[in-house]
Order: sequence, then C-alpha cells, then structure tokens
Amino acid sequence: MAATHSPAAERNRGPILAELQRVLPSTGLLLEIASGSGQHAAFCSEGLPGWQWQPTEADAAALDSIAAWCAGLSRVRQPLLLDVRQPVWPCPEPVDAILCANLLHIAPWACCAALMRGAARHLAPGALLVTYGPYLEDGLPTSPGNLAFDADLKRRNAEWGIRRREAVEAEARTVGLELRERVAMPANNLLLVFGGGESSIPRD
Repeated sequence: MAATHSPAAERNRGPILAELQRVLPSTGLLLEIASGSGQHAAFCSEGLPGWQWQPTEADAAALDSIAAWCAGLSRVRQPLLLDVRQPVWPCPEPVDAILCANLLHIAPWACCAALMRGAARHLAPGALLVTYGPYLEDGLPTSPGNLAFDADLKRRNAEWGIRRREAVEAEARTVGLELRERVAMPANNLLLVFGGGESSIPRD
C-alpha cells in the first residue's frame, strides 16, 4: 500500500513540531497514539533528533502508510496496532512522552478515559502527555468553523464530537495527570500538555 496523504497533517505538522521542540527534553522515547497517515511521525521525528518514535494506529489498514512515510528513518520504529481501549497496550517499556493528535473528537468518549488510563500506565516519571485538536471551552466563544465541524461529526457518528477541554482535564485528573499548558494553535485548535504533579498556569 502506498503512503496516504492528509492535508490537515501537512498543515499542522510544523506548529506541532515547534511545540514539541519547546516542551520536550533533548532525548527520549515518544509513543504516538493514532498516527494516521504517518506524516507526523516522519516529519516530527526528523525535527527531534534525540528521540526514538513509536507510531501506533487502531486502524490496521493505516499501518502500511505509516511504514511507507517512515521508511529509512532509523529512529522511527515499526508501527504497532493499538486501540487505546485495550486493557494492555503493546508497549513493553515506559515512554518519555505520548503524543495524541486529532483523535478525541473522532472517537467515542470512552477513548478519552482510556487514553488517560493508558498514559498513566506507560509514562515514565516526569514524562508528558501532549494532545492536539479542536476543543470547546467553558466561558469562551466557539469559532463558527468548529461549531460546523462539531455538527458534521455528530451527523456522521452520534458518539463523535468536539470535546470540552474541562471534561478532558477531569478525566486526566482521575489518573493523576494535571494540565500543565494550554497552547492556542492555528485554525482554532489547542495543544494541551499534561503531566503528573502540580499544574502550572495554562498559556494562551
């Protein structure tokens, strides 16, 4: 199977990489949840030369595309089949960061709780969970584009929809993860950084 192409991943990969370069230490092992086409793994791993990258995907049909995008990249491991709702993830070692981009709004809400539980199991001490995508926020207006996107998601699947940031934070807190940063991103998206211990003031 040839590598598939996601225009959204092409647009957002630069801003995501810039934030990863800022918040992550110089070396480590990153577990990517819902790698999709594989474009983030290929691009971002090149911009984080001290990191090993483990891509994963719940859709078995996507594994060939991920492998094609990352062919020849020595620091990107072979993609693994991983559904966050599995009680055991196929990742035998603690990881230094987890990245999950554009999953929570196109998956049942149970996937959010499962993501947090899995992150708590697999993150090494001091490691970070980074999520990216659109969010609704209490007391803040939602862009017309995100409102239309949310309505379209719910038409496609009643279990989908843009998630409330505060609800995602609440799920994280149940497993001991606190929001460290809230970073406004292009196209009305947010990048959220979670870690153990005390949370800091979110950044706009």
